[in-house]
Formats: sequence, C-alpha cells, structure tokens
Amino acid sequence: MLQVTKRPESLLDVKMHYCPGCGHGVAHRLVAEAMDELGIRERTVGVAPVGCAVFADHYFNCDMIQGPHGRGPAIATGIKRSRPGCVVFSYQGDGDLASIGMAETIHSAARSENITIIFINNAIYGMTGGQMAPTTLVGQKATTCPTGRDPRVNGYPIRVCELLAQIEGAKYLERTSVHTAANVLKAKKAVKKAFQCQLEGRGFSLVEIVSTCPTNMGLSPLDACKFVQEKMLPQYPLGVFKDIEGGKHDASRN
Repeated sequence: MLQVTKRPESLLDVKMHYCPGCGHGVAHRLVAEAMDELGIRERTVGVAPVGCAVFADHYFNCDMIQGPHGRGPAIATGIKRSRPGCVVFSYQGDGDLASIGMAETIHSAARSENITIIFINNAIYGMTGGQMAPTTLVGQKATTCPTGRDPRVNGYPIRVCELLAQIEGAKYLERTSVHTAANVLKAKKAVKKAFQCQLEGRGFSLVEIVSTCPTNMGLSPLDACKFVQEKMLPQYPLGVFKDIEGGKHDASRN
C-alpha cells in the first residue's frame, strides 16, 4: 500500500496535551516537516515558551531549552551567537511574545539576530485561564474583560508583523493561519522559508500563525475556525509583510 504521509522524524511519537481543535499541534507538525525537508534536525535548537506550548520540548525531536516567560528571543540570541552553526528557533504564544516578551522581540529584530521565531496568535491567554492578551480583539470577551475588550480601558490589539515591519533589522515577516487546509499548506511554506532565511544568514525572521483556542474562546472547534475567518483575519490580514533578499548577517560578533 502506498503511504501518502507519515509522522515527521523531527516530531516525537508521543501524545500531545493540547485541547481538541487547538492549532498548536498543527503548527508543531509544520515546524517538524520544515526541519526534515531542510535536513537541519541534528543541528537545530528550539526554545520552548511559557504558555500552552510549555511542553514543546516533549514533542520536538531536536535539542530544546525551556526559557522564562517572554525571554525566548534573548535565549535564542545567546545560543546562536555562541553556536552560529546551529539553527535556532523560538516558539512563542501571544502572551509570551507580545506581552511580557515584547522588549526581547523588538530588540532581537532591531539587532537582526539570525534566529527564527514561530509566533502563535490565538487572541487569548490559553494556559492561565483565558485572560485578555495583547492580541485580543476589540469587543472580544475574556476572563479579565468579561464584557469585551474596550479600547478606552484596555487599548487596541497589537499587530506584531506590522509593528516589526518598521524595524530595519527584520528581514522576513509573514502572517499565516492554520484554520483551513489551504492555509495550513501556505503556513508550512512560510515556516520553511523562515528557516531558509536563517540558513542564508539574512537575519531575523518571524512567522505569525493565526490559530484557534476553542476552550478559551468558548466555541466548538468548527465555530472557532469560523471565528478566525470572520473576526480575526480582518484584524490580522494574512500575507508577507517583509522579505528582504540578500544582505548577509554580520557574524563577526560571534
């Protein structure tokens, strides 16, 4: 019998803890497939976040390190500078990256650190109980804004790709999603391209993946996908926000 697909070698054969309908499992597979296809698994180091993906180091079949909340880009920077031959990625959610870790994100981009960040945007704090995140939509309900996010009190959602696109050191930025099969395929291409950006020594790359959190959205998995399409994508449009070709990373500081 012809085998059409199989588990990536870069993903361990263990049961994941994610809720039904969560996009983390899909995103993990995309990262693993990219590592396999580029042949980089044995020299890849990943940084696991604090949040729902805190156990990412249990799932990826590569060297992993657990970092304090929001410090993924700083840790990735240290690894890459000390071991420039490694391929280094930081896997982070919206609370980890866009809240407590925003300074690390912005400054690693400003320095054009030759690292790759996989950023999961599901518009909510997942692991800690559904609090409002920097990416929570205006009017969206959360445990810390039960009547909906009010910009007069809570401010407006942060668009990470648009923000980083203003920074000269950011070389490749793309926003994707995993709420449909077609978009999953596009997200895989983006993840692979981000790793290629690092392999070419171009500098900082980030792929934002708009995802679902059915549990904290209070929706079924199917309705959560509809929420992404109808509510999240107008706020977070998909596409390439920056793709600077050429320009090798300055390795003299390593």
